[in-house]
Amino acid sequence: MTVADELVALLVARGLTVATAESLTGGAVCAELVSVPGASAVVRGGVVAYAADVKRDALGVPEALIASVGTVDAAVARAMAEGVRERLGADVGLATTGNAGPDPSEGKPVGRVHVAMATASGTEDWVLDLEGDRPTIRRSTVDVLLSQALARLAGPAGA
Repeated sequence: MTVADELVALLVARGLTVATAESLTGGAVCAELVSVPGASAVVRGGVVAYAADVKRDALGVPEALIASVGTVDAAVARAMAEGVRERLGADVGLATTGNAGPDPSEGKPVGRVHVAMATASGTEDWVLDLEGDRPTIRRSTVDVLLSQALARLAGPAGA
């Protein structure tokens, strides 16, 4: 059983829905979730917000925030998770933003990634410093975010 299988099963068992807001993963988190049979019961949808203006317009990330910190930042990941949760009407919002390379971007090194999870009880984020090539960084981001979401939602606080 994969982490995505476990997360979908947990969401089904708890009667929770999920939506994704993705930048560097380009929809891979949502694709991983919908690869699980029965995911339609819990997955509301996903927004691939690769460009800064899409983060702003589709997810409600404040323009002033992007202007001050760029798009590779914990606060941006948090705003993306909160925005997708609200705009798609989900119980859980998951978000990814970062630099998968091949070159530094916005002064951020290759492998610097921010992921976040928003629920009714609040928003958490994690900074990742990943190694490897672009596909490896993107795959690792999906794995870490789904694992973190599963651990947090399965824990005593739940969603």
